[in-house]
Amino acid sequence: MTSRHPSWQGFLKSNPVEWLLEENNPSVRYFTLKDIQDRSMNPVDVQSAKSLIMITGVVPKILAKQEPGGYWGVPGDFYIRSKYKGTVWTFILLAQLGADGSDERIKRTCEFLLQYAQDRDSGGFACRGTTEEGGSHNIVIPCLTGNLAWSCLRFGYLTDPRVQKGIDWIVDYQRFDDGIEQAPAGWPYEKHHDCWGTHSCHMGVVKALKTLAEIPPEARAESVRKKIEAGAEYLLQHHIYKQSHALDKISKPEWLQLGFPWMWQTDILEILDILTSLGYRNERMQDAIDQILSKQDDEGRWWMERTLNGRFQASIEPKGKPSKWVTLHALKVVKRFYQ
Repeated sequence: MTSRHPSWQGFLKSNPVEWLLEENNPSVRYFTLKDIQDRSMNPVDVQSAKSLIMITGVVPKILAKQEPGGYWGVPGDFYIRSKYKGTVWTFILLAQLGADGSDERIKRTCEFLLQYAQDRDSGGFACRGTTEEGGSHNIVIPCLTGNLAWSCLRFGYLTDPRVQKGIDWIVDYQRFDDGIEQAPAGWPYEKHHDCWGTHSCHMGVVKALKTLAEIPPEARAESVRKKIEAGAEYLLQHHIYKQSHALDKISKPEWLQLGFPWMWQTDILEILDILTSLGYRNERMQDAIDQILSKQDDEGRWWMERTLNGRFQASIEPKGKPSKWVTLHALKVVKRFYQ
């Protein structure tokens, strides 16, 4: 366990909260009120901030381009050729932006993806679908399954049997292999060596754990709780971003570049966000926490270091400038870790 500081805010060079509460980004304003200032969901200002997400800013711009069937662009081209304007990516983005799951347009997209992207046999999600049979069984991939199941949970689909089946896929199939002699055999492992192989894909692990962390604690089955423990231990063995068998080496330098939104890729901020949301405050997280703290500027803000901006249905934030989104998530992590 790490040592405690009298106040998590003591680790900030300056307090950027008023900047995050500006009205030009209703999503960040809402999450700041809820997650940084711990406002109850009842006060008028929090409810007002949430409602504005659907009225002003990026979300309504994205929804304005939605086709009547709940998709963007060509229905069948929801993942591969349309990065990152396709339905899959737009859906994940809307979930991160805090769009309202009760909105009929969001529901249409949920239903579209559950119909065309989910493999009806296993519950996993595929990067290509078929018109009549759902997602293609042979191209179910772990990072996409995690991302889409997580997005459905964010939009209120926890009790939907189809989403539960997606959660079951993660519990049944997601592996946390940390360098084994022989790659696993059988479906789905032999189809995607990059996802499984002799070392599980870090991104698949992260997105799977992200989904399970989104399930309320009281709704987690014992199998889910055990899977969370195994996934968290895998990430802790890697000290978040290092090679577990050579901790003096970085697994991928780009994981140290902070960005938003998170699609199939990841970074240390997303991983720490997941682990701290689960209550982890482990000494093996400290190096990554220190990396986060070292990146704030003198005004207590974090900058956008890596982005896919310009490739989505609407622009988010520019690279190389202070980012409200990165700052928001950094504050959440620092607060949970040190509070």
